[in-house]
Amino acid sequence: MKTILSIDGGGIKGIIPGMVLVELEERLKQRTGNPNTFLADYFDYFAGTSTGGILICLILCPSKEDPKKPRFTAREALNLYIENGSKIFESKGVKKFFADIGWVTERYDATVLEDILLKYFEDVKLSELIRPCLITAYNIELRKAHFFRQRLARIRGDQRDFFVRDVCRATSAAPTYFSVAEIHSLSGVRYPLLDGGIFATNPSLSAFVEIKREPEELIPKDIYILSLGTGVSKRSYDSDELKDTKALFVVPALLDMMMGAATETSHFYMKQIFSFLGIPDHYVRLEPLNLQSVKEQLDAASPRNIDRLMALADRMISQRSAVIDIIVDNLIKLKLNQKEAIKDSKS
Repeated sequence: MKTILSIDGGGIKGIIPGMVLVELEERLKQRTGNPNTFLADYFDYFAGTSTGGILICLILCPSKEDPKKPRFTAREALNLYIENGSKIFESKGVKKFFADIGWVTERYDATVLEDILLKYFEDVKLSELIRPCLITAYNIELRKAHFFRQRLARIRGDQRDFFVRDVCRATSAAPTYFSVAEIHSLSGVRYPLLDGGIFATNPSLSAFVEIKREPEELIPKDIYILSLGTGVSKRSYDSDELKDTKALFVVPALLDMMMGAATETSHFYMKQIFSFLGIPDHYVRLEPLNLQSVKEQLDAASPRNIDRLMALADRMISQRSAVIDIIVDNLIKLKLNQKEAIKDSKS
């Protein structure tokens, strides 16, 4: 059985899946009695888009002391958002003025995010992440999806390897919020990339397809996916209001609807696929079904809204506590089964 952790995009709303990661890791520690337990120990494959991609890279970043162990706990990964969210989404001075009147293409200075990513990841490479993973982005020149694959980086070397900080910058380059990420592979090839949310806000479907490409041919029933979302939006837009709005101001609304539609479509397909296979419980999704208590924009990173996002996530965790217990039990059981299978193969 292959276990997959998939995390959606959603800007500062990454706090929501971040808090779920903390809860999962804490419960795994309690159930196993091992204080050194990490989420990376209980999933075989990881997928992330935008803010979800950053979270994935954080929990898979290798320790300096032991490159087979994670450098950050789930709580330390969450703290990137709590401690730096307001800095990342801070627009001021001339840039804020021109952004407000629609005269610039992006609202925020990407160097702030880049400095934070450099602080966390330093020169860690994609190939050095401790588990196989897939991080999404979109190449604006080739007009095609770009997947950062840890396994491919290990196989192909510098040609397909990148600094993790650049991977995170690319997957989170949301149009109108940050400029296009012009990054380079370790071999020097240039890639102009945008946020993977353009086509895969919910990357669980991409992960499902990717895991099937492995040499050992898995049957679909051998896959268990936990998909973490950043909340179901109920926000509506008035057609007359959009007609009367200048084009530059309509773009954020269109982006919001496009990313929401991509999320819903992937979730719908995953539910249908696993239901058709007769294993609906092998695809589990956790996210708040109502965002009315928070400001749901990608950049709503005021200290007050960060507190509200944390409160919303806490309520969801409390309401879905029984489901989270089942997830934890399944992860522990599947891990034990894997260990027994390895023992049997060696004996």
